[in-house]
Amino acid sequence: MTPKMTPEQAASLSMAEQHEWFQQLTAGRRSLLRGGLVGAGVLAAGSGVLSGRADAAVASSASVAGAASTPTVPTRPTAAPLLATAARPAGRSVVPFGRHISYGADPTTQISVVWQVPAAVTNPYVRIGYSPLDFGEKIKAQLSVLSTPFTDISAVDSVPLVHPAAVEQYYIQARISHLLPGQTYYYAVGHDGYDPAASPHFEPARPFTTAPCGQPDYTFTAFGDQGVSYDAVALATTVRSQNPAFHLHAGDLSYANDGGSGQITNSYDPRVWDSFLVQNELFAASIPWQPVVGNHEMEPWYSPDGYGGIFDRFAQPTEHQAYYSFTYGNVAFIALDANDVTYEYKANFGYSQGKQTAWLNKQLAAHRANRAIDFIVVYFHECAYCTADAHASDGGVRAAWTPLFDQFGVDLVINGHNHVYERTDPLRGGTVTTAAPTGSTVRSKTYGTTYVVAGSSGNSLYQFPVADSYENDVDDVAPFKSWVRNSTGGQTPETVDWSRVRYTGYALLAVDVKPGRHGRPAQLVLRAVNEYGAEVDKLTIER
Repeated sequence: MTPKMTPEQAASLSMAEQHEWFQQLTAGRRSLLRGGLVGAGVLAAGSGVLSGRADAAVASSASVAGAASTPTVPTRPTAAPLLATAARPAGRSVVPFGRHISYGADPTTQISVVWQVPAAVTNPYVRIGYSPLDFGEKIKAQLSVLSTPFTDISAVDSVPLVHPAAVEQYYIQARISHLLPGQTYYYAVGHDGYDPAASPHFEPARPFTTAPCGQPDYTFTAFGDQGVSYDAVALATTVRSQNPAFHLHAGDLSYANDGGSGQITNSYDPRVWDSFLVQNELFAASIPWQPVVGNHEMEPWYSPDGYGGIFDRFAQPTEHQAYYSFTYGNVAFIALDANDVTYEYKANFGYSQGKQTAWLNKQLAAHRANRAIDFIVVYFHECAYCTADAHASDGGVRAAWTPLFDQFGVDLVINGHNHVYERTDPLRGGTVTTAAPTGSTVRSKTYGTTYVVAGSSGNSLYQFPVADSYENDVDDVAPFKSWVRNSTGGQTPETVDWSRVRYTGYALLAVDVKPGRHGRPAQLVLRAVNEYGAEVDKLTIER
């Protein structure tokens, strides 16, 4: 039966309370449907059988760097079997899709491979080697299932479901460790009955490269709010054109959860995730994508924190934790979950009970004390500083985190949420410290943090309250009226003098990292690139 809860009721409940309510509603159904494993190695949490959080599904780790390396295989408790379903196709007819990779906590030695299959399979694995024809050993992977009741789905079209009781999605993760730094590997995925190295299933291997040791020159890209559209494809193609070492996704990935408020009454179709992963496979199968959660990733069907789905679809460096950190060369990257502190959405507000902010404090202190790290880049979804008319700035983010950014000298903050491109002048304490027109150079240690909103990567565009400024390479910024979200969820007007570059169009942020050499200071060269490949903004940050 369809959950009998109004949007008003849902709005008054936290994510955990909505999940508990859903569990109680579906408990009777789960007891009737439970039984019969759908494939070897498939596990799910006992209380989440119908709602589908696969708490026991994690990937194994294994080594390809040499016989002396020891695989790291995390163990998780087994749980109740999944719900029984119709007869399954043979493994040989189940074709993998939606491949994507991401770094582990150490990008020099760890990579995770995630993919999807349309039905349950047995003994999934990754084959990995040093050349396109060297498929190498089989590394065990783990399959999990997300099962969403049909009655809770708002279909994106009128095509009837094959399994009318539920939509079942099967995700496979392999966490691979003990790799060699700076090494290019080739991988292919398979399972019993489907060997990518053998006829008739032979398929080309996908390459990936681990981070090198030391302080290399490299480029990374970033955007948020992608969705599924031809503009989203264009921006993903633009990512590929920049030849980045990796890509940061600033949240709101697929928009399967269309409402975005974290309410169980939101319009939701999990099959949109299938389209999203296929759309990006050409790029994300070889370029590590490092996502953070946005408000549209809060899905109360799967777990008390709403992230059971995203954790099965993406292998976060820290398992089952929405915030994490990694270092590449001379730059430390910190990924945060702003749903924890935003004033705009209440579903997950304060869910970490301050643990995330305390963790952030320790991470920033450790990174800034590390003499091998020049720059700290922080990225998350809801905006600290933005003037777009839909969401503008978020006072919760400002109150919780920007003082820490000032204290520890964060160089660059990247956000999504507002579907525009906007860059601030350097700020400290919310005050402009120097003008930074397009093409200029600023020293972050002296002038503070630059904030960039790069949320125009495929979903519908927003508008600014004043004209775009990207073509005006001037020193003066005319103050104008905008607003910031306050603690009651309302809008508090403010006069803005920090909005330096505004662009209403599809664009991403590309950053060229240049370590200090031969008397040249370390640099981050920020470039805003639109879907046609043209640069609409450029700023060099030195330290």
